[in-house]
Amino acid sequence: MARKFLYFIAVLIVLALVAVFALRLYWDDLAEIAYVPRSEFVEQKPLETNAYQDPAMWLSRPGIGLDDAARWQPAMRGEGRQLPEGDQPKQDFAVFFVHPTSYLDSANWNAPLDDEQSQRIARIYVRGMASPFNQASEIWAPRYRQATFGAFLTDSAEAQQAIDAAYDDVKQAFDFFVASVDEDVPIVIAGHSQGTLHLLRLLREELANSPLAGRVAAIYAVGWPVSVEHDLPALGFPACATPSQAGCIMSWSTFAEPADPARVIEAYSGSRGFDGTMRGESPILCTNPLTGGIGGEAPAEANLGTLIPSADYSTGELVPGAVPARCSERGLLLIGDPPEVGSAVLPGNNYHVYDIPLFWENVKQDVAKRVEAWAARP
Repeated sequence: MARKFLYFIAVLIVLALVAVFALRLYWDDLAEIAYVPRSEFVEQKPLETNAYQDPAMWLSRPGIGLDDAARWQPAMRGEGRQLPEGDQPKQDFAVFFVHPTSYLDSANWNAPLDDEQSQRIARIYVRGMASPFNQASEIWAPRYRQATFGAFLTDSAEAQQAIDAAYDDVKQAFDFFVASVDEDVPIVIAGHSQGTLHLLRLLREELANSPLAGRVAAIYAVGWPVSVEHDLPALGFPACATPSQAGCIMSWSTFAEPADPARVIEAYSGSRGFDGTMRGESPILCTNPLTGGIGGEAPAEANLGTLIPSADYSTGELVPGAVPARCSERGLLLIGDPPEVGSAVLPGNNYHVYDIPLFWENVKQDVAKRVEAWAARP
């Protein structure tokens, strides 16, 4: 009996190893089958001209009170009570934040605005990723008909149409944001993943070389690779070289070690940059959130607070000294051994979902310095 049991366990182990191998080998094909819509793209009806006047179209904006997803603040571990949202010290600047993909359904190319699951996840993202900007006098984070996750797993025409449709909503929200913020108030632009993709287009088409560019105190284009050679020159803003620089771009994509970024690098290398040429082997922009500059490395002691979420992501606490950060030669941000920050780590030790929470307190202090530097400029 014991021998049969051991044989049974051995067979289970072999089957598990085969399953893991197959998953790794066919991950892209399986993901495409699961997430890419099979239906034709349905053109999105334009939003009403005044759609973003409605507070319900925002996950965060002035005046929506306790429903404001970005105004949550975590406590530092060991320090007990967190400050209530209304007690946070404020600086006079306005943030426009675009959340990442929260719609995973293959039923539609673009998320319906009334999809409860994607909106619930979007609120979690805004709580964790926009909350470091809580010192701002205003935070604006729009709801939008985002492209579904599967749109980023294929290069089909329908996928690009879905991304373009999502951008149209983001641009409309941004126009309302600009019209609503006083002209003498500096602005900070931030986003993650799909949100960053839309912001990069905003920079190229709306902000670069425009009068509005002078009001930009900082840009946080996180979780989407930016080519130093083929993308950055078209954006109209330089990369942040020092922590006291204003009007510049911070960008990073995080991996623990050993890192396996093959899928990310393959997609990046095979895509065209904003100058129309292939990105190829060009370096990816890596600004280190622990130093505030391009490249380099910093020990864990320089990390002022990583946001460690609860199991259901409903709350969390800040833990100082949790992870280091160094920029690799390829331009990825490496954080050493995999930290225990939650269950949403992607294959290859890709900490994409945690790009901002890993450096929560440093981002909070970074944006404060850049706004102060903007205000001190002639």
